[in-house]
Amino acid sequence: MKKLLFRAAIAVLGFTSLSAQEEVKTFGFTEGDIFLEGNIGFGSENDKNTEEKSSSFNISPKLGYFMSEDLAIGGRVSFNSYKEEVLGTDTVDATGFGVGAFARYYFLDLGARFKTYTEFGIGYDSRKNKIADVTENTIGAGLDLGINYFVTEKIALTFGLKNVLGFSSTKLDTDGAEAVSNFNLGFGDVANPFGGNAAFGILFKL
Repeated sequence: MKKLLFRAAIAVLGFTSLSAQEEVKTFGFTEGDIFLEGNIGFGSENDKNTEEKSSSFNISPKLGYFMSEDLAIGGRVSFNSYKEEVLGTDTVDATGFGVGAFARYYFLDLGARFKTYTEFGIGYDSRKNKIADVTENTIGAGLDLGINYFVTEKIALTFGLKNVLGFSSTKLDTDGAEAVSNFNLGFGDVANPFGGNAAFGILFKL
């Protein structure tokens, strides 16, 4: 009887251990992983004193490949729009597109599901203002900060601050126009996470 109870206890412990192992989940990345991520950013301003309004929207899907568990490289495409109104009259109605490449490094885990990263990117973007009939072309580079929250092992939510550190050179397609360079350092409108340079998205491990 004692042997029977002992064997039953061993079997129960073995099953419990196996079940516990099956329930353990790993969140994050390993070498060779591929991910698809879509970042979305939007913002708006309304100055009642000057009666100026503006709104912006951008979406930028990315495809990345992990060279190691911490380092990924990849490419992105983007679409954006910007509208501005002064005293009830449209002054800017612009749409644009872009392409680029990036390198992303994960440097800190905040628990099992939160992964923080920094990302360096370079790219080319073109935007046309329909009202002024002018196109501006920009070459730039920027450093972003972001965090992934893994909802499942394959799906993560993304929040990022774009162009915390950035450089760009923009030129209009008009005769005699000269390129204008811009350098920025900062976190944008952090008080308003839905504006400034904040971006939200979702990531899928393929």
